[in-house]
Amino acid sequence: MDTLLRGEEMTLCQMFLQSEAAYACVSELGELGLVQFRDLNPDVNAFQRKFVNEIRRCEEMERKLRFLEKEINKDGIPMLNTGDNPDAPPPREMIDLEATYEKLENEMKEVNSNSEALKRNFLELTELKHILRKTQTFFDEAELHAQALHDPNIAEERVGLLGEEHIPRTGQQMKLGFVAGVILRERIPSFEVMLWRVCRGNVFLRQAEIDSPLEDPVTGDSVHKSVFIIFFQGEQLKSRIKKICEGYRATLYPCPETQAERREMAIGVMTRIEDLNTVLGQTQDHRHRVLVAAAKNIKVWFIKVRKIKAIYHMLNMFNLDVTQKCLIAECWCPVPDLDRIQQALRRGTERSGSSVPSILNRMQTKMVPPTYNRCNKFTQGFQNIVDAFGVATYREVNPAPFTCITFPFLFAVMFGDMGHGLIMFLFALYLVLKEKQLEAKKIQNEIFNTFFGGRYIILLMGAFSVYTGFIYNDIFSKPLNMFGCQWNIPTTDPRYNNVSLAKHDKIKLDPAATFMDSPYPMGVDPIWMLSDNKIAFTNSLKMKMSVILGIGQMFFGISLSLLNHRHFKRPLNIIFDFIPMVVFLFCMFGYLIILIFHKWVHYTSKEAHDAPSLLIGLIDMFLFNYGKHPLIYSGQKGFQSFLVVLAVLCVPWMMFGKPMYLRYQTRYGQFKHQPLSVNSGDVLGGEEVVHNLESNGLHQQEESGGEDEQHDFSEMFIHQVIHSIEFCLGCVSHTASYLRLWALSLAHAQLSEVLWQMVLRIGFMPGGWGFIALFIIFQVWACMTVVILVLMEGLSAFLHALRLHWIEFQSKFYDGLGHKFSPFSFGHILDTGVEE
Repeated sequence: MDTLLRGEEMTLCQMFLQSEAAYACVSELGELGLVQFRDLNPDVNAFQRKFVNEIRRCEEMERKLRFLEKEINKDGIPMLNTGDNPDAPPPREMIDLEATYEKLENEMKEVNSNSEALKRNFLELTELKHILRKTQTFFDEAELHAQALHDPNIAEERVGLLGEEHIPRTGQQMKLGFVAGVILRERIPSFEVMLWRVCRGNVFLRQAEIDSPLEDPVTGDSVHKSVFIIFFQGEQLKSRIKKICEGYRATLYPCPETQAERREMAIGVMTRIEDLNTVLGQTQDHRHRVLVAAAKNIKVWFIKVRKIKAIYHMLNMFNLDVTQKCLIAECWCPVPDLDRIQQALRRGTERSGSSVPSILNRMQTKMVPPTYNRCNKFTQGFQNIVDAFGVATYREVNPAPFTCITFPFLFAVMFGDMGHGLIMFLFALYLVLKEKQLEAKKIQNEIFNTFFGGRYIILLMGAFSVYTGFIYNDIFSKPLNMFGCQWNIPTTDPRYNNVSLAKHDKIKLDPAATFMDSPYPMGVDPIWMLSDNKIAFTNSLKMKMSVILGIGQMFFGISLSLLNHRHFKRPLNIIFDFIPMVVFLFCMFGYLIILIFHKWVHYTSKEAHDAPSLLIGLIDMFLFNYGKHPLIYSGQKGFQSFLVVLAVLCVPWMMFGKPMYLRYQTRYGQFKHQPLSVNSGDVLGGEEVVHNLESNGLHQQEESGGEDEQHDFSEMFIHQVIHSIEFCLGCVSHTASYLRLWALSLAHAQLSEVLWQMVLRIGFMPGGWGFIALFIIFQVWACMTVVILVLMEGLSAFLHALRLHWIEFQSKFYDGLGHKFSPFSFGHILDTGVEE
């Protein structure tokens, strides 16, 4: 029971490990995951530690494995994940692993370089093939152009096709040079403009697009290119054109001038392309076989390398003794698991073959141990909620077990709707039932991982929302008539006759004019949902329930502080903190809860109008004003006056009691030689004294001790006054804060009703097309319900429930000033990829 309320008892241990057995022992402890090592070399640079070379070798192996993984993913080869968790290999196997990874990396690099060279040749031949095809068309047009100079009929036809500006005006045919190449399609416009400007219009450019995209041999991406041919005259223009082509990264290819030479070159190119296709296919088959073989083991290889690396990270935290044969480590361990840790050390020693056993020795220390709360997959989400506010102080009461119920319940009070709660419950139920399959997929989406990590929280929130929706009798803003209406409306009352009912969609329900056959079996009578004063009735009910739940949770939080005081042996905190807090809260608001239950039980529906207002009565109670309103019971005036006086007396009781008592004990009591700077002001237990000045020359400082004592007393007094004022004001503000339970519940119900009235009812239009409209409107209503009412309203209620637990509940007993226990665990390292 003690481990359920608070974290595990921790102890600081010292390990003595033989050098040859240290690796195997740390490996066993990593599999166990119950030891948090301390760094005994905090001032030593990471590059100057003993095992830095081994870590570098592991990082190099990881780099090679990531390279192989990238190549495997590039080819779309599935990596086999059998779920095996091999042990960390012994150090002597590192050489074999390094040789294996080196061989695979070199082989893949060689295959990649050969494949890239072949693809580059293939690309060049393919581009040359397109050049030969496209330029043939250009040269055919040029021949027709030349014939047009001598044949008038053809000339007229060419003028119509090419335009008059392309027909030479001289009778002498000029000899033109040309260059042909390939360029990216998107660079053609600027390329043409640059040619025109640099060559001043003395070149003629023709280009044609390559229909099929080409593969870039370096990146593997598909690129679109175009073939171009440039006609010019003179070597000077040729030099300029080549420089422009080089600047635009256009590839130039040799192109014969005669048709026969072009045809012969095209045949040779096609033959070489076919040969390259064969070689490329064989290269890809070899690459695929290598990657398939690597894909079967790469997951296991990653696990082995990361375990080796993590072990050497831990070994770097150890110290060497003077003989250089023994490693010394310090670690935090849970006391109940010391036997398991001892067994792990024995297994590691046996695996290493060492004849000297490893030693585990408990140490005495004044350091604050880390906090270790054991969690399973159900409680881990709730523990994360608590730790997000602050990790519990060592051995402090852990709120997480209580949060498992109170958090989803307070959420459901604000989110109470059977329909919306059922949607949330079914979604979380799917995540719970499919958790193993979803975990195996290793989904990296952050939003999905957030929902998946809190699947049990969402499951309980949905289940509790269904329950509170049943209490509110609310499902998608509509009531359920499960037990029949228990209200009987008198027909003699003119407000409820048939004529009056026919004129109004809703009527005002007067409890004094109606009566019930019997109380409604569960929840709210459905007739209230049809009444005009529904909000007035539900507001009163939910507001009182919010106050009851809030005061009850605050009382529970103060009660948990008693467990902390008893565990840490702080009797002064019980006398001067716990007792006055309970008395003050009861006098202020505990008495109000009693009046709420008394009003519910004592007054019937017909007497509801005569019942006094509790809020006005509470105000009159603190103003001692009892003349305007009737009393609920005899002796009420005297009892309430006693409660007010008692609440006022609790304030100085909390403020001055503990500081004055400690000052008296320091001056005249048995702790004369103890200072006042103690943890929470407690000295009776004897364990909370922070300083012991007997060895610090106290007798030599007696003359100046008065000034230090006065300083310590003033500091403690100010702290206690602030703490007391914060609690007294917090009782009022925190009680008001719990009214958010009522406010958000009202907002959610009204928003759900508005969505029904303004959206879904549009689909119930009369006429033959009503079913089509209903089908479309239902889709809109369903989407808005999920997005607005389930997601957005659910997130809002979640945040408000979070605030109520962090501020209103945990502030009564929870300090949250500890640091989390982070054991050396292979499971955590493999999940997160971080060596601690």
